[in-house]
Amino acid sequence: MNLTSEKALELLEEAEKMNPGRWVKHSKKVGEAAARIADRLGLDVDKARAMGYIHDIGKRFGRRAIHTIEGYQFLISLGYDNEYANICLTHSYLNGDINCTAGGFPSKKCKGYQFRLDFLKEHEYTIYDKIINMCDLFCTNEFVTVDRRLIDIFTRMGVYDNTVYHIKSTMALKKELEGMMGCGLYSLFPEIMENFKKKHRNLYHEFRHH
Repeated sequence: MNLTSEKALELLEEAEKMNPGRWVKHSKKVGEAAARIADRLGLDVDKARAMGYIHDIGKRFGRRAIHTIEGYQFLISLGYDNEYANICLTHSYLNGDINCTAGGFPSKKCKGYQFRLDFLKEHEYTIYDKIINMCDLFCTNEFVTVDRRLIDIFTRMGVYDNTVYHIKSTMALKKELEGMMGCGLYSLFPEIMENFKKKHRNLYHEFRHH
């Protein structure tokens, strides 16, 4: 069954009632960002937006560590096509590698570890998987630079032995998508520069008043 962005947004807003938090605004931004990149690449814009909206849908159950597998199972239970459920699994792991993720190496004791491991080994990442991976890495509740987003993630989740690997893979993905788009990522998101200018104007005024 196909999942429209309208229905995906309904699922997201329903999930917000169960587990409110910053992850909801983040998901909306990921959907918006994915739509812009898909449009640039001539892909299905509504599909990309829907996938962005639901990539973190497993957080409706309130357990961050296993939101990937719970989101996947939730969408499968509703009868949606695998490509939508798959995004719940793929968005947290770059390169199709379960160890290329933020927050350290996944625990082998965590729910669905073997399923995720087997899935990632066999699954060939689609362009939509890559787009959502990328959008997840420059969206908070607004569009920001990848650097700022990574600092946000590592500040909250910590730095581990796989952190450098994750950073290098993030930048490699950005370069790959920019090559496909024929433009810099940030050129599609002028808000990033506006936010940057606003932040530094505020810092300038703060400095002057001290």
